[in-house]
Amino acid sequence: MTDSLDTLALRVLLPAFVGTTLPDEYAELLADGLGGICYFAINTEDGPDAVARLSAAIRAANPDAVIAVDEEGGDVTRLHALDGSPVLGPAALGAADDVDLTREVGRSIGAELAAVGINLDLGPVADVNSNPDNPVIGTRSFGAEPQLVARHVAAWVTGLQEAGVAACAKHFPGHGDTAQDSHLELPTVDADLEVLRARELVPFAAVVEAGIASVMTSHIVVPAVDPDLPGTLSAPVLGLLRDELGYDGVIVSDALDMAGASAGRGIPEAAVLSLAAGADLLCIGTDVAVATVRETQAAIVAAVHDGRLSEERLRSAATRTAQLRRYDMAGVPDGAVPAQLRAARAATLVEGDLPDLTGAEIVSVSTAANIAIGEVPWGIEPDRTVAPGEPFTSERPVVLQVRDAHRRPEIDLEGAAVVVEWGWPGPYAGPAPRICPRGYSRPGAAAVTELLRKAGWER
Repeated sequence: MTDSLDTLALRVLLPAFVGTTLPDEYAELLADGLGGICYFAINTEDGPDAVARLSAAIRAANPDAVIAVDEEGGDVTRLHALDGSPVLGPAALGAADDVDLTREVGRSIGAELAAVGINLDLGPVADVNSNPDNPVIGTRSFGAEPQLVARHVAAWVTGLQEAGVAACAKHFPGHGDTAQDSHLELPTVDADLEVLRARELVPFAAVVEAGIASVMTSHIVVPAVDPDLPGTLSAPVLGLLRDELGYDGVIVSDALDMAGASAGRGIPEAAVLSLAAGADLLCIGTDVAVATVRETQAAIVAAVHDGRLSEERLRSAATRTAQLRRYDMAGVPDGAVPAQLRAARAATLVEGDLPDLTGAEIVSVSTAANIAIGEVPWGIEPDRTVAPGEPFTSERPVVLQVRDAHRRPEIDLEGAAVVVEWGWPGPYAGPAPRICPRGYSRPGAAAVTELLRKAGWER
């Protein structure tokens, strides 16, 4: 029997809800054909056994449901939001430049996701972080050089999919050369097509060649391709992926509740425009009322009736999304990935000679993380925390922990014996030696701890 328009409109939606158990009203949506659910830290905070039970409940309501999560390793982790990622993040992996290790990290993450019933990882980031002031990509990127990013993103994707979990490279056509956060506004990448092809598109071409299951759009305007609409809503931008890179897999939208997509038009209208542009599976947001899902479903059906969206395009999107179900989550948990600490040491940049840190105290400067990272652990456990600009002077040497200090002028580094930069290692002219582990992870923290102890820190 052919699916109705109402069912098709649900099959292309991927919302999220609050809580660690499946709400009854979401169970009803799933039974009606909802495409799937995206997990956030609010769904995973009760631990892996609870996540596995939640996944089983979702599949009991709809055996074909996609269950997705943002698990990038390093700074962006949903399964380890309480204790930090056990694997290196992309920037550290890129700096270590061991593609076999990067593949192992991807496989390890895939096996962990498979064990709790997740079959779509909304990662890795394939953006080339060419702008050090980027507020939302930074250490989520494998680096600032296209070929390096390309080989590592392809290796990570290969490892993840070997574990039976679909990967989703993001954020097409590339969010690296921006100084704005598309969660909050609409950024622009003002590069011509030659630059885009030589920089932004190189990693995406590599993951297409590697057989990636899905690619995520970005809410950025690229005037060289479409001067009016962000990539998520732009047929010419998504046409680059389909026609120029020859990609025939699933196109996933970035979350439509973000200002870059829905500001001034709302989620239902953004959903219609994104489908019409060529997206297949639509992420809706982090805390979506059932009423919003139903409104979006109704808007898609109305757009088909009105001729704004062809039924053929909607059916094609639903058919492509069904391809994700072939990922069988057959990965076997690998346990700890070998060589993590060795790679963390290799990735950690040390600028200057560390002074004697006997008796030193650890002071963290409290700064909000971007929305993609969220409030997760970072840095070595501090002795105290100060606000940006708050005096931190002490009779003891101070190891000052910061994130992205180069783009936060409110952070005062004067008086620090050592600065540990847990964000992107941007331009630095500070008064003290600097340690840059290129993002937070437990192996990265271990490498920094070693360095501090060698300089005399006792803890």
